[in-house]
Amino acid sequence: MPRLSMQIPHALGREEATRRIKVLIPKARDQVSDLEEQWQDHTLTFRFKAMGFKVGGTAAVEETVANIDVDLPLAAMMVKGIIEQRVRQELGTVLA
Repeated sequence: MPRLSMQIPHALGREEATRRIKVLIPKARDQVSDLEEQWQDHTLTFRFKAMGFKVGGTAAVEETVANIDVDLPLAAMMVKGIIEQRVRQELGTVLA
């Protein structure tokens, strides 16, 4: 399964960045279906369905960066750029 990896820089510190991402999760439920989330310290493991595709991955929050890894089904590769742009936009706004 292809992987989309990105780093979203921030200047919030680990605790505040994690808190802001946690606040974002309920808003994401309006845009995707079957959203599952599990937090372990500052690492989120998630799964959801969007545009008919099952997607999963992790978000590991560090002091100055959030490391996002998303496993995409092969069929979703044609919209990989759109997914990356949307994630960068949403997290960039939340972590600003």
